[in-house]
Amino acid sequence: MVQDKIYLNKVKTYFRIGLFLCCLQIVGGQNQKKADYLKNLLKTGNYSLTEFRILTKITESETNPDSILAYANILIDKAEAVKPKDSSLEAFKNGYLAKGNALYFKGNNSKAIDAFLKSLHYAEKAKDKRSMGYLQISIADTYAAMENNEFAGLYYNNGIEVLRKIPDSTNLASALLNAGDWSITYQKYDEALVYFKESSLIFKKLNNAMGRAYNLGNIGIVYAEQNKDVLAENNINEAITILEELDDYYAISIYLTYLADIYADKENFDLAFKYANRGHTLSKKNGLKKEISDANLKLSELYEKAGNIELAHRHYKDYIIYRDSVRNIEEVQRIGNAMTSKAQTEAELANQKQKTQNVLMWASVGVLFLIGLLAYSLFKRHKFVKATNKIIAAEKQRSDDLLLNILPEDTAQELKDNGRVVAKKFPSVTVLFSDFKGFTSYAENLSPEDLVKTIDYYFSHFDLIMEKYGLEKIKTIGDAYMAAGGLNFDNDKHAEQMVLAANEMNAFVTKAKQEDITDATFDIRIGINTGPVVAGVVGTKKFAYDIWGDTVNIASRMESNSEPGRINISEDTYKMVQHAFNCEYRGKLAVKNRGELNMYFVNYT
Repeated sequence: MVQDKIYLNKVKTYFRIGLFLCCLQIVGGQNQKKADYLKNLLKTGNYSLTEFRILTKITESETNPDSILAYANILIDKAEAVKPKDSSLEAFKNGYLAKGNALYFKGNNSKAIDAFLKSLHYAEKAKDKRSMGYLQISIADTYAAMENNEFAGLYYNNGIEVLRKIPDSTNLASALLNAGDWSITYQKYDEALVYFKESSLIFKKLNNAMGRAYNLGNIGIVYAEQNKDVLAENNINEAITILEELDDYYAISIYLTYLADIYADKENFDLAFKYANRGHTLSKKNGLKKEISDANLKLSELYEKAGNIELAHRHYKDYIIYRDSVRNIEEVQRIGNAMTSKAQTEAELANQKQKTQNVLMWASVGVLFLIGLLAYSLFKRHKFVKATNKIIAAEKQRSDDLLLNILPEDTAQELKDNGRVVAKKFPSVTVLFSDFKGFTSYAENLSPEDLVKTIDYYFSHFDLIMEKYGLEKIKTIGDAYMAAGGLNFDNDKHAEQMVLAANEMNAFVTKAKQEDITDATFDIRIGINTGPVVAGVVGTKKFAYDIWGDTVNIASRMESNSEPGRINISEDTYKMVQHAFNCEYRGKLAVKNRGELNMYFVNYT
């Protein structure tokens, strides 16, 4: 069974942990509330700082890379307008530093290098040694991310040399930590240990627990690579103890998965399973869905190597479930961002209306000249309101469209109206399950990219079929597809519509197989059942829509008892569609945990 590979590159994973710490030192404490407050001050002009300084503080506090980039460019443009240029060296340095950080966060490393080099140029002109030191570390970090080892090594050495002379303990310790991470990339383990141990001592003196924990964890990784298992475990466990006190479970889960990778490569499966299971347990305990997904994939890979295909398949299915859950969360977050944008626009509009009312009050006691000015002002205001209403309408439509991608229309409306969804019982809902025959054997011979592309090809068309018949896709689990009809109370044809949709799904799969459209072709089994279900949204923030009940379980059994290329329906569904379709009675078939159930094939012509 070939699975989606996480490819936890041992070097890059830990390089990012160290780099995160260094960026905190360079960029400053990011705080969106503070950034929004500063941006409001900048608009009003009611601030005691210089314009250069308040723009710099905005770039240091802002969390959105696009916004950081925008304010960095404003700062650079303001500095360009100042003469003589020597008085704006600090503004140039800070502007290009913020621009480099924003571009790095956006993944545009080559342009980030250009911005950092310009910032370094102005730091050198200002003879700002501290900035010269950490800017060279930023350049080294970016070259390391680009896997340009020659220039990364050069700038690490130069930056560390400058920071040693200042002295600047905090940035020096972060620089040493990043340099040690980079040393692992080309397997210079002794050099990496020297960097980590020096950095750890500095962080210990500074009482910086997080920096010390990262150093201990990375030292443990080096010892693991050198087959010094006892030392590796001691250092990793000490790092984990500190990180648990700091509630940094993300870093802990990465360390544990990394150790599982190392020992799996060495075919020491006892230790590999030990660390993978520990990471899985920790992630589940703390509700880290992405890390739970990664841990399940790692366990699936380990069980596959160990020859336990059943457990490998079970963990792979759990990986798919949590991966899809994370994707749903991302959709919800995008919805939240759209709604937030709308709320901000409405707040600005309300604020502007209040200002206009004040103007009207004072203008009423003025002369005709002021009344004329007011009329002109109202004309401009009308244009502004009209334009703003268009923005609000567009944002609302975007929010509605995103929400409808996740929830049925009635449920989405309830969530918008009340901020929550009450679970509902539906007396008659038709549930469909489908499954590809031979999916596992095909998966073993396809790359992860081709496998995902193939499954997406089928499922995307299934989605269009469900939309055509007014049915709801509920979810996918691996190669299984689940849909339902009748989740509103005004559709009494849901059983017939589901059979029509199932027939189109079957026809599409048959056509794809005959025309050899994709890298893998399948036969499909389909099962349908009708009955009462309970439907609702799980969670209050990171939610997902689902349905429950015995009807769902029986629909799943209909699918597992179907045959390739056939649509197997229950007796309850048969009673609703017998007048519309030619149905073939199969007799009573034994069903797990259900006894014997009447089943029918739909012979659609």
